[in-house]
Amino acid sequence: MRHLLGIEGWRRDELEAVLDRARAHLPGGPDATHTLRGKVVANLFFEDSTRTRTSFHMAARGLGAGVLNWSPSGSSTSKGETLLDTARNIEATGPVAIVMRHRSSGAPHLVARHVRCAVINAGDGTHEHPSQALLDAFTLRQRWGGLDGRTVLIVGDILHSRVARSNLWCLKALGARVVVCGPPTLMPPGLEALGAEVTHNLDAALPQADAVMCLRLQLERMGEAFLPSTKEYSRLFGLTAAREERMKAGALVMHPGPINRGLELAPSVADGARSVILEQVSNGVAVRRAILEVCTS
Repeated sequence: MRHLLGIEGWRRDELEAVLDRARAHLPGGPDATHTLRGKVVANLFFEDSTRTRTSFHMAARGLGAGVLNWSPSGSSTSKGETLLDTARNIEATGPVAIVMRHRSSGAPHLVARHVRCAVINAGDGTHEHPSQALLDAFTLRQRWGGLDGRTVLIVGDILHSRVARSNLWCLKALGARVVVCGPPTLMPPGLEALGAEVTHNLDAALPQADAVMCLRLQLERMGEAFLPSTKEYSRLFGLTAAREERMKAGALVMHPGPINRGLELAPSVADGARSVILEQVSNGVAVRRAILEVCTS
């Protein structure tokens, strides 16, 4: 695997190979391999990020690599430099991989066609977020041992979510049943053709779920009136303390972050015993180490 541009089309054995590799990078695992000692990984983030950028930074450093952290602020993009010129100039400094987040769907794919180093998609528009899906699957696998026969309920702004798309392909390939739930205005067409079950009734779907993945309501991408109000959204689709009580015994709560507390998740649920949100963040470093190893080997 030279690039990681998306999860769509991956086979189960390919996904499991990366997840198996990530296990060795958990705290307490074998000593760091330092396979990237003396090399550089470039983080090109055209959008803001906390978890993804930080964990890719930590992952690269853990493998012995130097890290170039680039952002549009203070760069020549303000003078009209194009995406490809930026990527080519960064590549000319010698990184073995470019980790890239961009507001436009397909931007990492474009860059991958014009550079020689590995390109890793850290989120492109509303298209995909493959490393997030891998760390989510890894977190569930660590808890359950496997995903066969499990039901994962993805709730919220499916329309604008790159996380939902990558998770749908990833979780289905690993044997899970995937149910997506949200307002009709935030549900893109064609989800059933991709293998998802679609519902608009959270209360009916909740008791079936082994894990509930709440998504951030992406208000910044909503140029039209997708919702009557955020209060109405929370009433119908928020994971409240009362709804948590109707979940299966042992069912897990997930969120890719950042959380709009009180909107998608009640604070008591986000910080409660069911929550694996901070495990997702921690596991992200191990999974992204494995991704960097695979893409640069």
